[in-house]
Amino acid sequence: MSQLSASVSLKSSTGRWVLAAATLGSGMALLDSTVVNVALRRIGEDLGASLSDLQWISNGYLLSLASLILLGGSLGDHFGRRRIFVIGVAGFAIASLACGLAPTPAVLIIARIAQGVAAALLTPGSLAMIQGAFAQRDRARAIGTWSGLGSVATAIGPFLGGWLVQYASWRWVFLINLPIAAITLYAARHVPETRDPEAVKGFDIPGAILGSLGLAGITYALIEWTALPSIAVPALIIGLLAGLAFVINERRSRNPMMPTGLFASRQFSAANAMTLLTYAALGAVMFFLVLQLQVVSGFDALAAGLSTLPVTIMMILLAGRGGALAAKIGPRLPMTIGPLLCAVGTLLLARVGPQVNYWLDVAAPLTIFGLGLATLVAPLTATVLAAAPDHHAGIASGINNAVARAGSLLAVAALPLMVGLSGGDYADPVVFDRGYRAAMLWSAALLAAGGVVSWFTIRNPEQPTARTD
Repeated sequence: MSQLSASVSLKSSTGRWVLAAATLGSGMALLDSTVVNVALRRIGEDLGASLSDLQWISNGYLLSLASLILLGGSLGDHFGRRRIFVIGVAGFAIASLACGLAPTPAVLIIARIAQGVAAALLTPGSLAMIQGAFAQRDRARAIGTWSGLGSVATAIGPFLGGWLVQYASWRWVFLINLPIAAITLYAARHVPETRDPEAVKGFDIPGAILGSLGLAGITYALIEWTALPSIAVPALIIGLLAGLAFVINERRSRNPMMPTGLFASRQFSAANAMTLLTYAALGAVMFFLVLQLQVVSGFDALAAGLSTLPVTIMMILLAGRGGALAAKIGPRLPMTIGPLLCAVGTLLLARVGPQVNYWLDVAAPLTIFGLGLATLVAPLTATVLAAAPDHHAGIASGINNAVARAGSLLAVAALPLMVGLSGGDYADPVVFDRGYRAAMLWSAALLAAGGVVSWFTIRNPEQPTARTD
């Protein structure tokens, strides 16, 4: 079944199948991204993993996802969004099975990288199916429902992950994806195929390879700098050269996956710089906090997973209002205050230690952190889209998504090195506690820098002047 124009009604059975498939697919990827951090300590104990192994288990997924998400969206536009989405869901299920059965850290890391490749196909496809299938009058409501149900998946992720780790096995954190994927594939059978008839011909394969190699080289160097310096140094050089070659390729390519002309807009460049800083800190805070609560504070996996719920609750309750506020006063102030609130919350999280009061030392700081995120996320997305021409809106959104993933990837790779953690230090409460506190200070500095960047570079759009004649 194939169609090039949007004609599906939200109330029709086909519309419900489209929404179900898109929500289940993206929800599966969101669920996976929120549960793995909770399982890291138990994975390390069961597989005898080092801290660098745990970094790779987290970062392998982000590496392939950040590198290939733009290519995944382009493949859907050319070959059919449903087709690429289905391939992504099936690949995600196979990779999840491999994760769940992994006998060694190396096998788990490889499977996590494969998960990221599959997620790069299904993540852009889930929203693209909605945009391509639904009639214009129903599209906003369909996207709102999809986004809201995605928030539910994010909310239950820490609880589900903690419960599975605590009462079943860390392996079920991955195996739970299999029945979700099966239901998603069944729903996708009823989804009409859509393509973009105006999509440019050709794919930026060199760009995808160079981007992946650049991120991989830099990430490898940061994670393995202490253990394997003789390999880490060449990896860093290769990564930097590949990154430079990626930029040159994107400037010269006839069909770039990241049109560099978009960065000629100061607003677009500034918003992405702020994204890099903010999401780097967000990735680091969540990586370190969940381990700190288990290793140093003595929380079990379920309690550690539930501890981050204040952030999700604040996002669900207030993110929409943050967007409405920015629409009234402009994005500059929310994009400045938001990261600064997150920085305050992160500084307060540095107090988490062996003797911890959950409500004062964890819940209150995370509530402030969540308030900051709710303040900045919607204005940030709107600013990125407004700074790009309409025909590049999808690419602009994809670039911002990739920048956010890359920020988390690089922070989780770099901060353990910067705070002196390596090897089996994550199992030593005294050593890890010292490194955790330093990591929170660095994360707060990144967030504060994001606020400063926004204040000095983001501009509010000019308001139309009322005519008096």
